[in-house]
Amino acid sequence: MTTKERATLRSFANNIQATYYIGKDGITDTVLTGIREVLQARELIKVGVQENAPVSAREACEEVAEALGAEPVQVIGKKFVIYKRNKKVDQYGIK
Repeated sequence: MTTKERATLRSFANNIQATYYIGKDGITDTVLTGIREVLQARELIKVGVQENAPVSAREACEEVAEALGAEPVQVIGKKFVIYKRNKKVDQYGIK
């Protein structure tokens, strides 16, 4: 992903709310399954990491993106944004 594509996705991410949260149990199979389903439907999602989570937002972003084959877009505070292209949806036109 190029810098310009990442900047475009960051601008889209400004207007979306966190659609999934990682809590005290951390990143479990259930969490990954939920995030995978939302990613397939929306391509670009924001995930929140709660205060009591055993991982930081940056660690969670790296782990989730690697597990799902997604691209990390941005990490700010307790939230991160990831992107995974879906050829059926293709809302953003990023390859």
